[in-house]
Amino acid sequence: MLLYMSNSAREGQSTPLHSVSVAGAVVREDGRLLAIRRADNGTWELPGGVLELTEAPEAGVAREVWEETGIQVQVDELTGVYKNTTRGIVALVFRCKPAGGAERTSDESTAVEWLTPAEVEERMAEVFAIRLLDALDGAGPHVRSHDGKQLIAVR
Repeated sequence: MLLYMSNSAREGQSTPLHSVSVAGAVVREDGRLLAIRRADNGTWELPGGVLELTEAPEAGVAREVWEETGIQVQVDELTGVYKNTTRGIVALVFRCKPAGGAERTSDESTAVEWLTPAEVEERMAEVFAIRLLDALDGAGPHVRSHDGKQLIAVR
């Protein structure tokens, strides 16, 4: 996959700045999904974070999941691209399988749990729950935008 940003040639228009993040939708054989409670704001989300400049997306996912949860993963496939239109963050979500390690918290997570799809919907804001649920449906990759609070309808 080739990713690039282009500069606008129109005079007076600023170049948008985006951050690229990666997240792992880690699915166990029993269908449970790996989630973390973030240390900075207490919300439940997928493990993930900012992609390093020289890092391949798949390597970034594996690193982020390991750092935040103690779980090693096998990265399978891209399941969605999600843009936070307010913060300028583009998140690439990959479905993964656990491949080793043991659950542990980190500086970035205060809890690590394997949740059912119903528990994901109960605990996570819709803009994050949909990322895990999209990874389960096999119809991706999905492309969605949100404003940080709710999904933006695509026409």
